[in-house]
Amino acid sequence: MDVKIIIKKDAYHDSVALMSLSGKLAALAGVADAVVSMATDMNKDLLRRIGIYSDSVDAAGANDLLIAVRAQNEVTCEEAVQLAEEALSKKKAATKNGKQLQPASVESAVKLMPQANLAVISVPGKYAAREAKQALKNGLHVMMFSDNVSLEEEIALKTYAHQQQLLMMGPDCGTAVINTIGLCFANAVRQGDIGIVGASGTGTQEVMVLIDRFGGGVSQVIGTGGRDLSEAVGGITMLDGLAALEKHKATKVIVLISKPPAETVAATILRQVKGLTKPVVICFINGDALQVEQAGAFFGPTLEETARMAVALSKGEQVAPCCNEESLAELAVSKAGKMAATQHYVRGLFCGGTLCDEAMFIVQDSNVRTYSNIAKKAEDRLEDPHTSREHTFIDLGDDIFTAGKPHPMIEPALRLTRLLQEAADPQTAVILLDFVLGYGAHIDPAGVTLPAIVEAKRMAQSAGRHLEIIGYVCGTEQDVQGRIKQEQKLAAAGVTLAPSNAQAARLAGMIATRREGKK
Repeated sequence: MDVKIIIKKDAYHDSVALMSLSGKLAALAGVADAVVSMATDMNKDLLRRIGIYSDSVDAAGANDLLIAVRAQNEVTCEEAVQLAEEALSKKKAATKNGKQLQPASVESAVKLMPQANLAVISVPGKYAAREAKQALKNGLHVMMFSDNVSLEEEIALKTYAHQQQLLMMGPDCGTAVINTIGLCFANAVRQGDIGIVGASGTGTQEVMVLIDRFGGGVSQVIGTGGRDLSEAVGGITMLDGLAALEKHKATKVIVLISKPPAETVAATILRQVKGLTKPVVICFINGDALQVEQAGAFFGPTLEETARMAVALSKGEQVAPCCNEESLAELAVSKAGKMAATQHYVRGLFCGGTLCDEAMFIVQDSNVRTYSNIAKKAEDRLEDPHTSREHTFIDLGDDIFTAGKPHPMIEPALRLTRLLQEAADPQTAVILLDFVLGYGAHIDPAGVTLPAIVEAKRMAQSAGRHLEIIGYVCGTEQDVQGRIKQEQKLAAAGVTLAPSNAQAARLAGMIATRREGKK
């Protein structure tokens, strides 16, 4: 193997773009490892761990760009580095009156673009709080994509933003749509009168795309970051988002999405909900329906039902049923009947963390025990996230899988090895897969996964087993990837497609109970 390392001094690039580029280089024939990143301490540690290192890396600073490639020979290394440099040089700079805008600070950016009212912060976490504070001081709302920001910094930023009547979305905020503009991981959806405040990225995307599919539209989508509803933070951004949507004339219905908040925070949010004039639909995954309804809001047991309720309230119609349970049960019986005696378990391999959580809770409702790398209870947590146990649900976007690597929504090839690993297990009955489309996501997640799907089914068949792969595409036809085209590719490979994440999980749970002889 040959290694080539290039360092470009003071050459900052957005982390999302660099993760995407790393994934593209790693997928090249003959390339074993590829890392394109800023030379932060964390990224330098990654290079040290994977054995691509030099004295020049040690001397690089956090504002320097690293391009590191390990490949089968020197020619392949050179080609990969050249592709990286070409891709980075093609990045278009913002312009004004035909001149490039390359502001060196938030203050200079505000002077160049005085009409701007929002800043997206995507720098290493060590520097993110400082830049966010500068943006807030300059009167800008903030969406902070960066993570690795301390809890103390988050509380200070959100408290200051609240005092200044500004929104502080994040840290680790992956999805927003502000005034029809999708930010970071968002989908192309119809404009409408449903406003969303979401503490979970893929959960928010799921509700957005289903609202669009059911004939509704969104007015604003406000992200909060995953820690907002913790007791320490107190739900500052969700409360501010609620207040903003209550005042927003174009918003008729408000939707809240999160994993269950801390009890004290839930109580505070529901008190504010109770005083609103607009209908509110709340989806706290695995949350308390009675508590929500006592506050005068509508409880969405699943992300799909939340979207259906919001659209029905928007249009003044009755809520349409989610699915035909009898048809789903018949399909489960048919699929379960094809399987070998050894096949019992569901293995969920998810790019979206909230989609993973929702699927896990739905399968649990089928009266089966589940394990996960993101389970809240210690007894339900996998000892080794790389090895499944009985019914297992894996969030492949968790830090243990993504350290120094692109998120699986950006590079879905990261889960292909795990897919084949699960297919080789004679106990695996069902593999659940999500395919998340939209801005920032891979251009063809289904296409990347197809060879592994075909091989997984071939492996099972040659061993005398029927492997059921259930897939769900979270996206719209307006997304650059095109939902229908993605679904057609998967269907042609023998994947059973579900119209929502919840229905995919429900079908998997029904198969599981039949394979375990519980129904």
